[in-house]
Amino acid sequence: MVVGVPKEIKNNESRVGMTPAGVFELVKNGHTVYIQSAAGEGSGFFDMDYKNAGAIILDTIGQIYAASEMIVKVKEPIAEEYELVQKDQIVFTYFHFASSEPLTKAMLASQSVCIAYETVEDDEGTLPLLTPMSEVAGRMAIQQGAKYLEKPVKGRGVLLGGVPGVQPGKVLVLGAGVVGIQAAKMAAGLGAHVTIMDINMKRLRYVNDVMPPHVVTEFSNEFNIRKHIKTHDLIIGGVLLKGAKAPNLITRDMLRDMRPGTVIVDVAVDQGGCVETTRPTTHEDPIYIIDDVVHYSVANMPGAVPYTSTVALTNVTLPYVAKLAALGWEKATQTDKALQKGLNIVKGEVVYKEIIEAFGWEAEVV
Repeated sequence: MVVGVPKEIKNNESRVGMTPAGVFELVKNGHTVYIQSAAGEGSGFFDMDYKNAGAIILDTIGQIYAASEMIVKVKEPIAEEYELVQKDQIVFTYFHFASSEPLTKAMLASQSVCIAYETVEDDEGTLPLLTPMSEVAGRMAIQQGAKYLEKPVKGRGVLLGGVPGVQPGKVLVLGAGVVGIQAAKMAAGLGAHVTIMDINMKRLRYVNDVMPPHVVTEFSNEFNIRKHIKTHDLIIGGVLLKGAKAPNLITRDMLRDMRPGTVIVDVAVDQGGCVETTRPTTHEDPIYIIDDVVHYSVANMPGAVPYTSTVALTNVTLPYVAKLAALGWEKATQTDKALQKGLNIVKGEVVYKEIIEAFGWEAEVV
């Protein structure tokens, strides 16, 4: 199969869909790999690295899409790419369709086969292609939150770890999934007091078993959330509903209960956010303030640490890319149930029900 890896063009997105090591494996197995010139530079991989691994370098993104049977990338196509996607082409990337109706309609119109990293699901119910980026984002959420708690950027002026004689900051983590646990781990490592909330008691028991004593668990409901937002300095939104829009656990009116300079980092922004006032931001302009509450909601957080993120992503996507390249999408998804769940749109039809539900579409219309 001919596999194409374009340069990401989303704002400040420095990741790339495949490392030279991944290219080497595909070429070794008889596939052709096209890499757009300079696609990997942001992650520390250069054209010569890809050439040495057996890739063919093409100059433009248009050439990549036109020449490839399968596109492997990191972020969803943006408006400038919509017309480049070919009929019957496999596009394998993070899509997060439920948060963007224009993207969904564009991919329906393209008649392509869209396989979403974030909905590939194994027998244990985990999301193997989302996990490494969730790990990165969860850890980054604390780094960014700690930064924006500083007074020069309108935060409360709180040092998360405190110092002798001064209490540490308080971190509220909504969701005890991969993002939440990684965020709690980082915050605890800094010495902050951490409260992590979820509706899944099994996850809360796990957190209670593995985390240090200054990480406490509490069942998530509106009453408890309203109670904690009054006293916590940093709030991490780490809620995920597979392939669906995230629920608004914090509504606009709740902001009035927070102290001025409280920071919200909504990692769920890719799925619409779990805070009503969340809107996507960029690394270039990452925050905005509503009712004196600082909102950080960068939609591609792992893009700020592209080397780590690209290597971590290729580690988990490559086996699926190799299977798709060897068998084609139909046979690959028939023989691999995890990959089958990654199918979101197939040649003009939505095949993932959560997308239909997110937009209130009738199944027969789609």
